[in-house]
Amino acid sequence: MKSIRVAVAVAALGVAVTACSSPVQAGSAAIVGNERIAASDLNTHVKQLEEALVKAKIPQSQLQLPVTQYVLLQMVNVEQFRQLAAKAGARVTDGEIDQFIAAQGGLEALEQKTLVQGVPPAYTRQWLGTSIAISKLMQQYGGGTDQAAQQRGQERLIKEAAAIKITYSPRYGTFDPNKGFVDAGRFGRPAAAAQG
Repeated sequence: MKSIRVAVAVAALGVAVTACSSPVQAGSAAIVGNERIAASDLNTHVKQLEEALVKAKIPQSQLQLPVTQYVLLQMVNVEQFRQLAAKAGARVTDGEIDQFIAAQGGLEALEQKTLVQGVPPAYTRQWLGTSIAISKLMQQYGGGTDQAAQQRGQERLIKEAAAIKITYSPRYGTFDPNKGFVDAGRFGRPAAAAQG
């Protein structure tokens, strides 16, 4: 892994494969496969991200989505791709995560870069582990490292990930897999620009 751009590009891929369907249980922000993302966990991550953005003097407007929706999208994508990686046997070691962090100038420097991706500092290692697993899956699915292989890998990754059912709580807005959050729910105006 050469740079954070790999992780960012892979995380952005999650927007294309996230879906929305039936109602969720009370206290849930989303259901990914059979795993529940608790609203309380989401709230904790949102608070951490808001505090980190203030400390880093990064305006929330750089996220292009309301903070709550951005963090929820990241949590859903991490869980979705964690499940996909586990199913495909794509394992990531702590050593691989540490190596990636070191190549980016250390954890503090990397956390600053991932803040604008909606990743709270306490969630950075988990997010990176999933991003590394996605890169491995894309190589595995594509059968090589050239551009055509990467395209094949990405297409299969999208297809495999789409099989993992995702349900968002309507209180966070309505999610369209092709447009992102199209209804801001109770958190502000629609955020179609997030896919830009």
